[in-house]
Amino acid sequence: MRRSALVLLAVVGMLRGGPARAAEGSLLAVPLPDDSWPVTSRGRLTADLGLALGAPTALGTGLSTGAAAGVSFGGGLLALGARASWSTATESSIAWTVSQSDIRLRAGAALQHASGRGRMALRLMLGPTLVHESRTRNQGQRAGLTGSELEASAWAARPAADLEAVIALHVAGPWLMMLSGGPSLSLASGTAHAGWLGQLGVGWQP
Repeated sequence: MRRSALVLLAVVGMLRGGPARAAEGSLLAVPLPDDSWPVTSRGRLTADLGLALGAPTALGTGLSTGAAAGVSFGGGLLALGARASWSTATESSIAWTVSQSDIRLRAGAALQHASGRGRMALRLMLGPTLVHESRTRNQGQRAGLTGSELEASAWAARPAADLEAVIALHVAGPWLMMLSGGPSLSLASGTAHAGWLGQLGVGWQP
């Protein structure tokens, strides 16, 4: 009976604040850091680099892959920026093998909102897309073809616009993980051609 009373008094003492004292010296009492991956910067400048994917600008099919980079400046609702990307795609038919490289040069603005570690934005970018196309006639060398009958290449410039949704997540220090994508529109001979583009990469916000 006496032992039961002592146990009861000990439990009451722990409920009144004893657990903090009883936990002293315990591994479970070691305080955990508030943030194991602290964010060290939220500056106005953001630069990013990553993998670029999209529909070829002038080819009717295929997937164009390459690299993209950009920079933006703005810490509030509005940010201004510039971007550049290069991607290439190759498609074949019975007669030809066609390779196209797209060089996108863009400038524009974004509406953005930051929440916690994340930042969401909707950006509109305008500028030219430079398209380089090379064609090679399949089995042309065996047939003895040379010159333009065997292969040909050409450059073209198209005005274009991109509308992308952007998600940026602070990972650690000044580094971010970034994902973006959306529709793209280009003009050729007065005709609009719709496509899409996306990017997965890393960002740096000093």
